[in-house]
Amino acid sequence: MDERQVLELLGDVSAVITGSHIVYTSFKHGSAYVNKDAVYPHTEETSKLCHAIAERFANEDVEVVIAPAVGGVILSQWVAYHLTKMTGRKVLGIYAEKEVVAIPDPEDKNRYCYAETGNFIIKRGYDKMVPGRRVLVVEDVLTTGGSAKKVVEAARAIGGTVVGLAVLCNRGGIRPEDVADVPTLDALVNVKLDAWEEGECPLCEGKVPINTDVGKGREYLTKKAAGAAGA
Repeated sequence: MDERQVLELLGDVSAVITGSHIVYTSFKHGSAYVNKDAVYPHTEETSKLCHAIAERFANEDVEVVIAPAVGGVILSQWVAYHLTKMTGRKVLGIYAEKEVVAIPDPEDKNRYCYAETGNFIIKRGYDKMVPGRRVLVVEDVLTTGGSAKKVVEAARAIGGTVVGLAVLCNRGGIRPEDVADVPTLDALVNVKLDAWEEGECPLCEGKVPINTDVGKGREYLTKKAAGAAGA
């Protein structure tokens, strides 16, 4: 499957949005969005994309496929499935999740608050499946590469040998050195989307409404309203 075919498939399931006002995970603004969540309900299309990823790593002796939760879990399962079928060897599909820590409530020592640290950890027994094995990390969309990098680092920290990072779409121009120097970074689609800081956003200047259906638009507007109310 070449890049044109991948883009056509993404378009068929309305996973590519253009001409809108999007707030990305980085809270930068832009006019286009790759909505990977629109892909996952379509199992045949998701399988085709993961088959294309598996083909590119079929000769890398991959033993474990791992992805950041939540959406990446689906990719991990499908890629591992197709690699198993292609190679005749059992390939495991697992995931890493965001680390959550308990913080004592300063007003009540018997209560705790829970907060994410920003790191990814491998647990639920999956940490026993990584040491000494060849690992492929998969991700849907690379914007800053932050989540993928943390999963690569988490896999290495427990003894996995990361052979590569495979993604549906690299929209941030991310390079291997940006994601912990992975040996191979392979994207089905490479697209460079404009991204502006809020103060430099021409869409904000033109008062184009922010899309609250995808990205961080709703969260951005909520924070902005809270800031205005507290001013």
